[in-house]
Amino acid sequence: MSCEETQAEETEVLLSIYDGDQCFKQISSSCYQYRIGDDDNIKSFLLEISWVPKYPDVIPNINLDAFYNKNLIPEVKSNIVTQLTELAESNIGTPMTYTLFEWAKENAEELTKLQPEHLISQESKLIPEDKVVEEEMVQTKKEKKPQLTKQQKRRLAERLDAKGEHPRGWDWVDVIKHLSQIGPKADSTS
Repeated sequence: MSCEETQAEETEVLLSIYDGDQCFKQISSSCYQYRIGDDDNIKSFLLEISWVPKYPDVIPNINLDAFYNKNLIPEVKSNIVTQLTELAESNIGTPMTYTLFEWAKENAEELTKLQPEHLISQESKLIPEDKVVEEEMVQTKKEKKPQLTKQQKRRLAERLDAKGEHPRGWDWVDVIKHLSQIGPKADSTS
C-alpha cells in the first residue's frame, strides 16, 4: 500500500473514531490537533501532528507551538515532543496518529509534571509583593499639584474660554472671605 493510500485510510479512521469529540480537530488533510486536558487546567496542551509526504514511513511533525500552549514552560514542551518522537520512531511503517494522541492522553500527568500549578509573571519574580505595594504608595504621595505663584494664578484667572469669554464665576466674590476681612459690625444698642 502506498503512503497516500495509507494516509487516506488513516484519515477516515481518525474521523470515525473522534467523531463528535470536541478535543479533536482536523486542520487539513494531513494536519490534526488534539487538546489534552481540560480548558481551564494550566497543564492542558494542544498537540498538533502534521504528516509529511512519506508518512508513515517517516515520523510526522509533532508541534506544540500553538497559541493555546503559551502557558507551557519550554522544558515541558521539549519533554512532550521528545517522548512523542521516541514513540513515533518505534512505530515507523504503521499509522501512528491515533497512537500518539492516546498515549499523550494517558500520560498527560507524567508529561506535564514539571509544569507549575500557578503561573508566576516575570515582574512578580523580580520584585517581592510588599515592595510593589510600597512603590505604589510612594508614587501616589509624589503626585502633588505644582505650586503656582500669584502671577501664574492671575494669568490662569484672566484666561478666556473657546468663545472668548471669561468662565462662569470668574469675578465672584468669596462672601465668607469678604466678611472676615471687614470684621463684625458693632451693635450700637449695647
